[in-house]
Amino acid sequence: MMSTDRLLAFAALSFLLIVIPGPSVLFVIGRALAQGRRAALTTVAGNTLGAYLLVVAVAVGIGSVVERSVLVFTVLKLAGAAYLVYLGVKAWRARGSLRAAFTGAEAVTHSGLRTFWEGFVVGVTNPKTIVFFAAVLPQFVERDRGHVTPQMLLLGLVFNAIALASDSVWGLVAATARDWFARSPRRLSLVGGVGGLTMIGLGVTVAVTGRKD
Repeated sequence: MMSTDRLLAFAALSFLLIVIPGPSVLFVIGRALAQGRRAALTTVAGNTLGAYLLVVAVAVGIGSVVERSVLVFTVLKLAGAAYLVYLGVKAWRARGSLRAAFTGAEAVTHSGLRTFWEGFVVGVTNPKTIVFFAAVLPQFVERDRGHVTPQMLLLGLVFNAIALASDSVWGLVAATARDWFARSPRRLSLVGGVGGLTMIGLGVTVAVTGRKD
């Protein structure tokens, strides 16, 4: 259905885009620092599903609307940015309660489903992947071979498989650093503050980042 050379070229380009920390990676790092390994990996799973939803949107033609409409793109970007800032403020305000989280006292305050959903929202509103899927992914489709939609879905799977592996590594590394901070109550507070500020800063960055037409 699709030539190996074209598929490998897309995988290489995807890898270059993914390894450079963007909104999704920084969000995973912030979540790992604030809540640990499990929350980070759950966030990665939600983020990956959100990103693949963008692939499906591109495959059925919605992506071209997002790419061509400044209004639609801006609304999605600002929605994602506002959500990141909101989560960052929450993490900052709760930074003093991280010690109890290590003992399991607050384990029920942030369910896995909620963590998954938050990661999903970040993934589906990530302007970096919106532009990539809408403007770059279709260029690798071999239209003369037919089955355009399945080709796009396949390319999306390749991208998300690479992103899943890369983001998981980022999350595990950050969670390991968190464990070191956990040895001191002051370090715990610092972890919560850094995680929260990271998400706030990320949200502001996403909001002010313009689209290149």
